[in-house]
Amino acid sequence: MFAVSKETADERVAVRTQALTKVFRGFRAVDSVNLEVREGTVHALVGPNGAGKTTLFNLLTGFLAPTSGTITVFEEDVTGRPPEQIARRGVARSFQITSLFDSMTSREHVELALQGPTRQGFRFWRSEKLLGRNQVRVDELLGQVGLTPLADKPVGLLAYGQKRALELSLALALDPPVMLLDEPTAGMGTEDVDRTIELVRRIAAGRTVVLVDHNMHVVGSLADRVTVLQQGKVLAEGDYDEVRNDERVITAYLGEADHA
Repeated sequence: MFAVSKETADERVAVRTQALTKVFRGFRAVDSVNLEVREGTVHALVGPNGAGKTTLFNLLTGFLAPTSGTITVFEEDVTGRPPEQIARRGVARSFQITSLFDSMTSREHVELALQGPTRQGFRFWRSEKLLGRNQVRVDELLGQVGLTPLADKPVGLLAYGQKRALELSLALALDPPVMLLDEPTAGMGTEDVDRTIELVRRIAAGRTVVLVDHNMHVVGSLADRVTVLQQGKVLAEGDYDEVRNDERVITAYLGEADHA
């Protein structure tokens, strides 16, 4: 289990940034962002293309080092730490673009994800028994995302929405208190979007979720709080109804998306 602060749940902040800034050759992709993500909530980051959402995600998960500012996870400073160290603090991430091995099954993917943090690592080929040592947990994770009937099917044969569900199970393998989901419904049809909303709702129980999604139906269905970014800065923040009625937000982004 990951250690967390002893503050009360209502007061506890899972992820906090203070004056977080990332500059690329003079361009301020993230500009003095102050963000507080409360434990046990779903917090959405929205904004037009180029607003800085993905850059902020990359900073929070250690794929980029900030130019200035700080990042804390349950009050522990993780600023500038590499991704594997931040993952050990209980932060797991899914990516916008799927990155799976087509010839491997869903079961094999999850088994490897479970072995990754252990001493076994990638030495699983030394014994056939090792590949099945986490069978119960593998079945649980695949069941959580609805892939039990497809557990032994090569991933290359799965539908796009099923691949995204598998990626969520890989993130869940770390049993993370915090999950960051980058465009979890990107490229999906309406039916897959609705299934993914329900899936995210289920896995959010008992943990903190930060998500980026351009689909306002997704944001409105899931988010307890919404932060709107524009040109790297926080433009507005509040619950979904507050931000969707904010004139600045309507002008910058939601004016088009709200009617979609």
